[in-house]
Amino acid sequence: MRFTKMQAYGNDYVYIDAINQKLPKLSLLAKYVSDRHFAIGSDGMVLICPSDVADFRMRIFNPDGTEGEMCGNAVRSVGKYVYDHRLTDKTDITIETLGGIKHLTLFVKDGQAVNIKADIGSPVLDTEIIPVVTKLKEFVEVPVKVDDITLNITAVSWGNPHCVAFIDNVDSFDVHRYGPVLENMTELFPNRTNVTFAQLVDRDNIKIREWERGTGETIACGTGCCTAVVAGVVTGRCNRHVLVEQIGGTLDINWNEEDGRMYMTGVSNTVFEADIDVSSIPFD
Repeated sequence: MRFTKMQAYGNDYVYIDAINQKLPKLSLLAKYVSDRHFAIGSDGMVLICPSDVADFRMRIFNPDGTEGEMCGNAVRSVGKYVYDHRLTDKTDITIETLGGIKHLTLFVKDGQAVNIKADIGSPVLDTEIIPVVTKLKEFVEVPVKVDDITLNITAVSWGNPHCVAFIDNVDSFDVHRYGPVLENMTELFPNRTNVTFAQLVDRDNIKIREWERGTGETIACGTGCCTAVVAGVVTGRCNRHVLVEQIGGTLDINWNEEDGRMYMTGVSNTVFEADIDVSSIPFD
């Protein structure tokens, strides 16, 4: 099986052309290729598929084999993949995801997409859609007991559930203790949730650390960055155009006031391409 390893700010996935090759059982394949000790190693697996409603379709799988709805860094990387692999010559493309159709603008240099702007749509704060088990219409700055501390939580959906808590210092915060507790708090988040821990630097800058559902801590998460900005704006902490610093680098996030849509702009990089033997994985 041919694959491409790509990363956006260290958010690394195994990208696979599912248009021109047949693949074995996908949940098992995702677990296998994501293993950092016995296979390729990644934050998950991304398939580039044909679509009846957009230019391409993205399917994304977590390292535990579960299928996710959306990932901002992954969808931007899909844009680079399809352009660099000559699957399209368009620089404005649409990608179908389980979280809806996303629009990408590619900035090209020397035949390669070097910067990708993703319009990931408008944030959803409706608790019935996210979903959150609550009588509240929106879940904004709600105190939640998380193990031995209380965090003020805001919940947002981008087609996949996210929550965010602003804390004093993300560097010293025990993400590995409190992240999985929030992720698996199914009495509140029945589909589990991605968790962002955010620190306000000033009105134009935020730092985050991310605990991703089905993955654990990752060093970058585009929708996590967007979630932090939404929470920062609705609580009056920050402006709508913010630079969000992740462990892997800084992403440009703009919640446009005129159209209400969220735009993230940043790089994606191809690490290497190769073939891997997947004959031990059964087909459906």
